Order: sequence, then C-alpha cells, then structure tokens
Amino acid sequence: MAASPTRLSKQERREQLLETALAVVRVQGADGLTLPTLAEAAEVSRPIVYDHFGTRNGLLTALHRRLDEQHRAALTRALGEAPPTGPEVAHVMSAAYFACATAMPEFNAVTAALKGNPEMEVIQREMLDDYTDLMATALAPHSALGVRALRLRCVGVLGAADAIAAELNHGRTTLDDAVTALTDLIVSALSQPLPQVSQAR
Repeated sequence: MAASPTRLSKQERREQLLETALAVVRVQGADGLTLPTLAEAAEVSRPIVYDHFGTRNGLLTALHRRLDEQHRAALTRALGEAPPTGPEVAHVMSAAYFACATAMPEFNAVTAALKGNPEMEVIQREMLDDYTDLMATALAPHSALGVRALRLRCVGVLGAADAIAAELNHGRTTLDDAVTALTDLIVSALSQPLPQVSQAR
C-alpha cells in the first residue's frame, strides 16, 4: 500500500512526479515507466498520478516537454555568456547541445517511446521550431544570410547535430570531436551561398 503523500501544492507534486519519472527511466528505461510504477516509485496513490497525467502517453509527453525546456534553458544560459563572434557563438552552441545530449540520455528513450504518436509529432514539431528560432536569432548578427535562408540552414544543422549525438552516445566519437564537428557545420552555415552554376542548354 502506498504511503500517505506529503502535502505539496499541485505544481510541487507534479515536479516531484516528473523527477521521479526521470529516475525510473534512467534505471529501467522508458518501457519501465507506467502510471502504476510511477505511483509506486513516488510513494503516492495511483489516483494522484492519473490526476496529473491521465495516460502513459500524457506522462511521457510531459516528461519530454520538461527535458526539452531544460535543453533550451541550458542553451539560452550558454549563449548569454558567449563572446560576441560567430565562431565563438557556434562553439558555445555546440558545447551546450552535446552537454545536454550526454547529461540527459533519458531524452532519447522518451522520444523513442512516443514514436508514432500523432499528438507527439505535433509537439515535437513545435519544439523543433522553438529551438530553431532560438538558434537562428543567436546566429543572425554573425551572418549576412536572409532570415529564411539562415533558419533553413539551422534546421539542417540540427538534423546533423542529432546524428552526431547518436554517434557520441554509442561511443563512436568523443565529446571534443563532436563539438568541433558541429561548430564547423554551424560556421559553414553562416556563409553566403556560392553563385548558382548556370545550367548547360
């Protein structure tokens, strides 16, 4: 039988449950996280967990949002301390990205658990848009590209960052090499495109 829950505000209880959910994923993987296992781990009654998240997908989605918010907050803090040059901003951005990728391995597990969920696909698109906007805004002062062109390049760089992060998490590259590679890609993305080659008639 679950112990009587400590008196917390609804927001405090939600934060406690999300922290406990992260701990469960860290140890057991996303497959080990359900509403009943969360209630047991947090030592609260099941109705409390159901009241906060409704369904397992609701819990995983809330967890995914929390991790994404932490990721963007870390990048924002890092950019606030970055020296005012394009290469330095690119380096700080890359280091912050992979610091989160290595410090939050639960992110990939939660994302994989939500794969195929139509609602989550919409949410992930919104999150990608927010992260892309943050990145493009930070890089805009260091690029002569137009807003749309720079933003599209940021989308491409983020796709590459995810691929490099997968290599890093599987031990196929080092953190230093990952940061260097992503920094180089970002710096390259800031440059003007080459003149178009005319098509032979």
